[in-house]
Amino acid sequence: VHDELVFDLVREERGTVEPLVVGCMRDALPLKVPVVVETGVGENWLAAH
Repeated sequence: VHDELVFDLVREERGTVEPLVVGCMRDALPLKVPVVVETGVGENWLAAH
């Protein structure tokens, strides 16, 4: 399964927002399998991947 979230924010917010989003995605449900969360940053969708 692949899910994707896209956020637009100012660069200075990354250090606050990124760990919050990763934690929410990783810990959303109690699962018996690990949930791997990857992040990317860029000026547009292509640059972030």
